[in-house]
Amino acid sequence: MIYLLDTNTVSYLVKGRSPAARSRMEQVRDHHTITISSVTEAEIQYGLVKRPSFAFTAAIEEFLTTVQILPWSSQEAAAYATLRLKMEQVGKVLGSMDMLIAAHALSRDAVLVTSDRALHSANHLISVENWATDLHN
Repeated sequence: MIYLLDTNTVSYLVKGRSPAARSRMEQVRDHHTITISSVTEAEIQYGLVKRPSFAFTAAIEEFLTTVQILPWSSQEAAAYATLRLKMEQVGKVLGSMDMLIAAHALSRDAVLVTSDRALHSANHLISVENWATDLHN
């Protein structure tokens, strides 16, 4: 099974804000593939440029060695088009970056790991899990 972590999940893991997410990642790490989208990597890089921090940069760099970063391709673009249309048809709206990340999970048949409630509204189209069950979002 492939798990694709969204940006908020990565943040919770790196900052240590969610022991539940850390525990779940440890449980699945040995038997499944843990990934992030190149879109999430871009959001992380933006955060590092916006608020530089030596300690956080080091923590992010360490974290990135533990996951596979999936590139964006035409396969993801096609999944995005389908997902966006289906979400519009049921009256659901997601932010642009969230939609790109969700489409990446859809294209790879991955479980999207997020605590974003808006993304959980897409669970009829993609598999979604919240590992940060100890946080109130």
